[in-house]
Amino acid sequence: MKNKTFNKVSKIIAFLLLSLIFFSPFVIVNAGERGVLMQFGEVQNQIFGEGIHLIIPLVNTVKKLSIRVQKQEISAEASSKDLQDVFTDVALNWHILPEEANLIYQQIGDEAAIIDKIINPAVEEILKAVMAKYTAEEIITRREEVKTGVDNSLTTRLITYHITVDDISLVHVHFSQRFGDAVEAKQVAEQEAKRAEFVALKATKEAEAKVNFAKGEAEAQRLVRETLSTEVLAKQAIEKWNGNLPLIIGEGGPKVLDLSQLVNTLQK
Repeated sequence: MKNKTFNKVSKIIAFLLLSLIFFSPFVIVNAGERGVLMQFGEVQNQIFGEGIHLIIPLVNTVKKLSIRVQKQEISAEASSKDLQDVFTDVALNWHILPEEANLIYQQIGDEAAIIDKIINPAVEEILKAVMAKYTAEEIITRREEVKTGVDNSLTTRLITYHITVDDISLVHVHFSQRFGDAVEAKQVAEQEAKRAEFVALKATKEAEAKVNFAKGEAEAQRLVRETLSTEVLAKQAIEKWNGNLPLIIGEGGPKVLDLSQLVNTLQK
C-alpha cells in the first residue's frame, strides 16, 4: 500500500512539474537575446527584451533569437575582369537588428535559416559582382578598394533582411596555379629587363665620360696653343736662361742660336 501511494504521489509531482514547464505563465529571455512573441503561432509586434516576462500559457509562445555578433566563414569562387579564377575566403561578422527580430523570424526563420538562405548566397553573389570589376592584378594591388566594395554592397544587401554587417575581411585571396606561374614569370622578366636597362645605362654613362674627357683634353691643348704666343715663349726662355748663349754645331761650324728662331721653331 505504501509503495502504491508513493508511486501515485510521484506521478502527480511529475505531472505538476511538466505542467509548470509547458504551461508556465513566465518566460525568461537571456542576455544577448530577444524574444519573439507569438499568439497561436502568429508573430506579434511585441518583442521581449532580456529578463522575465508574463505570457498566457497555450495561447502565447516565445522564440528566442540571438542578437549578439556572430561570425560566418565563407569560401567563394569568382572570375576577375580578365577571366582569371579567384578563390576567396571571407570572414563576416554580423548581427540581427534587435528591434526587427520579429520581422526576421517571420520572414526568414532562426539563425541557421538566416545563414543558409540569406548570408551565404549574398556573399557569393556580391563577391562575383565586385571581382568582375577588376583584373587579377588589380585585385592584388587594390585589395583595400575591393574589400570596401564588397563591404558596402553586402551592407546594403543585408540591411533589407534586418541584418547588420559589423565587419568583413578578405582573409585569403588566391588564384589558379597557372596564373601564379604567369605572375612569377612576369616578375622574373621585369627584373631581367631592369638589369639590362641598368647595364646599358652604365655603358652609356661610361662612354659619355670618355667623350667628355677627350673633349676636355682637346680643349686644353687648343687653349695652350692659343696662349703660347711668340712673346710668351720668348719671355719663358729669357726667364729660364742662365746667361750662356746656346751653341749649335752643324754644317758651317758652331754658331749661336738666335732666340727668335728658337721661338718660331717651338711654335711650329
